Amino acid sequence: MVIVGGKGLTDEVVSEVDRALVAHELIKVRAPGLDRHEREAAFKTLCERTGAAAVQSIGKVFVLYRKNPEGRKKPE
Repeated sequence: MVIVGGKGLTDEVVSEVDRALVAHELIKVRAPGLDRHEREAAFKTLCERTGAAAVQSIGKVFVLYRKNPEGRKKPE
């Protein structure tokens, strides 16, 4: 699980989500410090920047999926 902190959706958070998607394909992202509209915007932005599909958004948790075309492998 990746957590979006008080600084919001930074480049570091996007990079961590990308690495997690390479390793796991299906991940959860928590955004406890964002209000509803900020969470919706962050969820959309994460999908756009990582190429992931939005699976579900419940409360402060997003679920993202991105198929790894090379199969599962650990990030470098």
